[in-house]
Parts: sequence; C-alpha cells; structure tokens
Amino acid sequence: MLVVITGVSGTGKTTLGMGLSAGLGLPFLDADQFHSPANIAKMSRGEPLSDEDRIPWLQSLADALLEYQKSGGAVLACSALKNAYRQRLQVHTDQHWIHLQGDRDLLWERMLARKGHYMKASMLDSQLAIWEKPSFGLLLNITGTPEQVLQVSLHYLTSQGMKMKIGVIGMGVMGKSLALNLAENGVSVSLYNRFVAGKEEGVAQAIRDAHPEIPHLLAFEDLKKFVESLEQPRKILMMIPAGAAIDAQLDALLPLLEKDDLVIDGGNSFYLDSDRRVNRLKEMGMHFLPMGVSGGEEGARKGPSIMPGGNAEGYAMVADFLGRISAKDKEGKPCVTYVGPGGSGHFIKMVHNSMEYGEMQVLAELVHLLRFGFGCSAAQISAIFSDWAKGELKSFLLEITADLLLFKEGGELLLDKILDQAGQKGTGAWSLTTALEYGIPYSPLAEAVNARGVSGEKAMRVAFSKSFHHEFQKVEGTLETWLPKIKEAYALARIINHEVGFRLMKTVSDTKGWGLNFNEIARIWTNGCIIRSGLMERISANYADQIAFFETPGVKEQVNSGRMALAEVVGLGLTHGFAMPVMSAGINYLLGRITAESSASVIQAQRDYFGAHTYQRKDDPSGKFYHTEWTKS
Repeated sequence: MLVVITGVSGTGKTTLGMGLSAGLGLPFLDADQFHSPANIAKMSRGEPLSDEDRIPWLQSLADALLEYQKSGGAVLACSALKNAYRQRLQVHTDQHWIHLQGDRDLLWERMLARKGHYMKASMLDSQLAIWEKPSFGLLLNITGTPEQVLQVSLHYLTSQGMKMKIGVIGMGVMGKSLALNLAENGVSVSLYNRFVAGKEEGVAQAIRDAHPEIPHLLAFEDLKKFVESLEQPRKILMMIPAGAAIDAQLDALLPLLEKDDLVIDGGNSFYLDSDRRVNRLKEMGMHFLPMGVSGGEEGARKGPSIMPGGNAEGYAMVADFLGRISAKDKEGKPCVTYVGPGGSGHFIKMVHNSMEYGEMQVLAELVHLLRFGFGCSAAQISAIFSDWAKGELKSFLLEITADLLLFKEGGELLLDKILDQAGQKGTGAWSLTTALEYGIPYSPLAEAVNARGVSGEKAMRVAFSKSFHHEFQKVEGTLETWLPKIKEAYALARIINHEVGFRLMKTVSDTKGWGLNFNEIARIWTNGCIIRSGLMERISANYADQIAFFETPGVKEQVNSGRMALAEVVGLGLTHGFAMPVMSAGINYLLGRITAESSASVIQAQRDYFGAHTYQRKDDPSGKFYHTEWTKS
C-alpha cells in the first residue's frame, strides 16, 4: 500500500504521516528531505518554488514510491499543491490519498510556532494561492485533534481496502490488555465489543479514545463490519467468558467467516469443550486455537505466557504476533509454544491454574502460622519472604505476597480488612475432576480447591469457632529455631504441588496421544505466567519424560532433605490449631508415593470381605485374582 498525504505547510502532514506509518507498519517518507540544496536555499530566502523547481523533486518522489511499492509500500507526506503535481505521484493503482486543509489563521499560528524549519510562515499565502482542490482521495479538515485526524484517516483507508491484521472480541480486562499489547508491538488491531443499550455502549471506542498514543486500532460495535475490516485469511481472538458464551459467539461469527479463517479462544474454557470446537471449525475448513493465557492484567499488557493448542496450521498464522507480545525467557526466547492438538492448550492452562491454587494456599498457610503461631508482624513475614525470594525459592507469588504484607490503608494493614472468603472460577475444580477421571492422585491440589470452598462458609465458621472454643495456640519454640525447617517445608511443598500437576499432564497427554513437550511447557512458564519461579527454571532445564518427576536432578535431593521438615511443620501447625490442608496433604501424598509397603492390603481385604471384589497375592507373581470366604476362618 502507498499512502500520500498532501496539504500546505502547517496542516500536520508529518504528524499524520508518522502516525499512519506506525499504524500500518510502513516506512515514512518526508518529501521535504527530497528537495535539492538549491530548492532549500530558495525557500530559506522566502522565495516560492516554480514548477521548474518542483518537477525534478516530484520525479525523485515518484521514483522512491515505486521502489517502496516493491517492498510493501510507504507513507509519503508531500505538499503536492496542484492536481498536476499529484498526477506525477500517482505511480500505482494501490495508492491512497489524504488531503489536509485548514483555516488560514490556524495554519499561520502553527507555522509561527515551528522552530528551525526552512519553510517560512511568510510563504503560506503563496501556497494557498496555488493550492487546487483535489479531484480524488479524501479531503480532510484538520480542526480536530491529531488523534482524531488519525482515526478518521485509518477508517478511510479501511474503507478503501486497507485491512487490519487481527481482531479482538471482548474488551474486558484481558481482551483490552492483549489488544493494546498487540497494537503497541506493530500489529494493527480491530476491536469489537457487543452493544447492549444502557449497559455496554461504545466500549471499544472508549478504549480507542483512551489511548491516542497507539495509532493502529479501529473500534466496532457491528460484528459484520468488524469482520470486514480484517485481512484474509481472518484472524480473530475471542476474550470472553468460558462456557455457553463461547458457543453463542461462534454461532454469530462463523456465518461471516470463510474457509481458512482462524478463531482463537483466549479464555479459560474447559479443554473437552475446546476439543469439540476444534472439530466443529475443522469440518467447516477453518482453524480453531484453544489458547491458555497466563499473567493477569499486567502480564496480558506487558507480556504473558501463552499456550495455544488446536490446529498447527492455525498457530503458524499467528506465531509471529504471539511471539511479539509474549514474555521472554532468560535466553530472550518468547514464552509461547504450540502445545499440541485439540484442547491441549486449555488443558495445560487448567493444570497451571490448579498448581497456582496450591502455591497460593501454601503461602497463605505459612502467613497464618507465622503471624498467629509465632507472633510475627506482617512486616517481619514480608522480610522473610523477600529474603527467600532472593535465592532458589524465588517466585512471582512469593514476591507479591511479600508486597501485600506491607500494604496499608489509613495506616492499617489492608490484609486485615479483606474478608476471608476465597473465590474461584472453575479451573481448579476441572483439574480435580479430570484427575479423578484418569485415576491420578491429586490430594494436595484438590485440598487447595477444597480450602476455598471451606473459606466460603464464613457464617458457619464463625459459629463453630464459638461453639468449639477454637483459638490459635502460640508456639513455644523460637522462630529462629523453626525458620530453617519452615523454609525447607515450603520448598518441598512447592515441589509436591508441581509433581502432582506435571503427573496429571503427562498421564492425559500419553492417554490422548498429544505428545506434550514438558521441557518446553516448563520453559514458557518461566516468565509471564503466575507460577513463574526458580523451580520452574530447574524443571525446564532438567525434566525428562523417561524419569519420574521426583527423581529429576535438583528435585530428588530436596525430597530427601525436606520431608522431615515438612512433616514437623505440619505437625506443629495442626497441634496449635492451624488448618494446613495443602501442606498436610502434601506430606501424606509424598509418604504414600515413596512407601514400598502401603496400607492398601487392608483395603483390598475389606473389599473382598464385604463385596467379594477379589485380590492379588504377593506370593503369586502371575497376577491371578483370589477370593476368600472370610467368615469361615
């Protein structure tokens, strides 16, 4: 595409040209820089140029436009006061014109304000005298702000065939943030938000207006016009609530799309729903990417971890865009990868969130124990966590917990004013049901979900605390004695949480034939996402499918050294009245996993006793099943 902006001096050609250049991803050419030294000297003396002076200049501009057209186009700002001059610059059919005009007093004021420009204000009248009304292109008055002039120009170019690279549906926190991230990284974006009278009106436009510094954004409330604004094959990112809303949006969207178009679901959809949607679009000859996105609002805006699954061909269409906006690992590589087929992208995001639940709950349990068991102030705990975060225990969640323990409102700790009822949005529970479906022990992360459910029963908890006279007991030992053990216990609890999550992912991947690459998954979780940590970096470097997670180098040593500390800290908490659901489930899970002789023989005997379910014998390696008439013994 070639875009030429014309007008007399002071109309803002350069300002608009640079804005369009950024918005369209095209080079910007300033015609003033193509003048010969003789022309510049003449204008510096306040003498108007003649046609003879302008012809060589116009020819050099035409030659430049032809060269730039071969490599994708350019934006040129040039006075081109007469139609004859404009005709000389009309070098290609894919060329669009925007002609700026304004009131003489406004132009005069602007020219007087310019410093160091060879074009004198005194020459304005001579330019106005020879200016001819354009016979083609958009004639645009400059009375609006530069941002408004830019938006009108972008809409005009869209109507003339310019298309945006990607569209984003849903201008909630995450949708807005990802759209702005894309635009700031040179990807032109169409924004769409539904129109609901009295509730959702002008949402996309309000975002556009709030960010005049970001030029390549167009706003829509009409879905058809939104789709028409996109280049083909179309690429559309949906950032709307999971569930029925996704299917309803697809029902409205798909009739407007064509073969080879791509739709991305960047929300937290259930992976089996995503499997179904991948197949639905495949039958229509389209691509569907179920894509996990982690990092919260700040991550989405500045660089999230991105987990796309679905069609590999669809991922290839947006790999460059996603790489631009994602976080970067310590080697500078984008924290995005093609996860695998079907709903695998949403599946690993679901497990990510489950691990996130566990990590958050462990920190909450330790804060409670340290504050009310050891009598630490919030500032002391913050200092402890900050110290841990400097070493191998570094993690995003540890860092933000240290921060929030210092935040005060009206001179008082804000944490103490927050109602102790934790919410959830479903991904943790989905992970638990999936683990049950595949027979994977999930107790530590399941307890993180259950803890949130228990916290929600506030009225009952308050009543029971009075009925059972429950109070926290102060720990008699010193913090200095216990702190090294607490640190070890925290380190091991995190390892257990990660082992549980990675074991579920591997089991489902193997069963469904996804072939997930867990080193790569861990790598994209080393930055941008909520569970980024030093531990994740070690997992990324050392984890291999052929060895058990607990035997990963660097992990096995901590399992051996930390299990006694975890047991002691859990025992300390429980005997002093502190609920520690994830940490206690963690040590039970670990001991169960590393115990050669378990109590399950009793279970099998019980099952056979009351239900004749049979059992196998240690002294018969054949695997034969036995039944005993227990009441006859």
